[in-house]
Amino acid sequence: MTAYIVPNLSKAKTMDTARAAAEILQRHGCDVLWDTEVSAQCGAAEAACLPVSECLARADVILTVGGDGTILHEAPLALERQTPILGINVGRCGFLATCEVAEMEEKLALVAAHRFHLDTRALLDVQITDGTFSRRESALNDMVVYNGRLLRTVDYRILCDQSPVEQFSGDGVIVATPTGSTAYSLSAGGPIVDSQTKALVLTPICPHSLQASAMVFSPERTLDIEIGDIFSDEVLVSCDGRPGMPLHTGAKIEVTLSEKQIHLITFGRADQFEAIDLKLRSRR
Repeated sequence: MTAYIVPNLSKAKTMDTARAAAEILQRHGCDVLWDTEVSAQCGAAEAACLPVSECLARADVILTVGGDGTILHEAPLALERQTPILGINVGRCGFLATCEVAEMEEKLALVAAHRFHLDTRALLDVQITDGTFSRRESALNDMVVYNGRLLRTVDYRILCDQSPVEQFSGDGVIVATPTGSTAYSLSAGGPIVDSQTKALVLTPICPHSLQASAMVFSPERTLDIEIGDIFSDEVLVSCDGRPGMPLHTGAKIEVTLSEKQIHLITFGRADQFEAIDLKLRSRR
């Protein structure tokens, strides 16, 4: 077993946690890889320091140390080789990261022994067209169109398989996977969807309407979002929290469920609901 460890260098205590994770894995017979750019800060005995491309080529698993954002950042790289990801959570919620710092000794031993589940998660395929510009993106959590200026609403028109299903003025719109249903979509009033299902979750952001509500669509559907009149650089689109891309009047975004999938390492069949119970609900 070879593990490529990716710490989020912007988070406090990730260095110590990453070093501790490496030591546990090595003690259980795993080889550990570090990116050469972080090896000086996170290096451990007998760990190989290689360029990112070589780490990805050799790794059996990618071990992220941070929060869910760190997993989302590494997801496109893991997708290329279908390498499973295990997240060690040093963030706040950590719905995708299935290992807490206090659990590392137990769970990393299970990883070394190949005693874990692979949780297959669907991705969004996002086609952005703005005038002559066209770009394709993927997202594990969500695609968000949002208003970049305060106190201004924008008109959005939503179509499903070319048929109009909603039109509202508001701050934006979210299209989430079941995985992303517990992220921004949930905060905006969207439903929690079992991560093992395949669906598209559409949630308006602060709609100025009494009728606009979240909707769940089957995986075969194609959603189109059309942008109404806006000022330059007022509306942006972002996939999985990446830097927003400015949109202009008449821009269109097509969202489908991708045929590509990503694999997360879990240790139980109901990890999503355990996370909801532990991290969202008030426990008494």
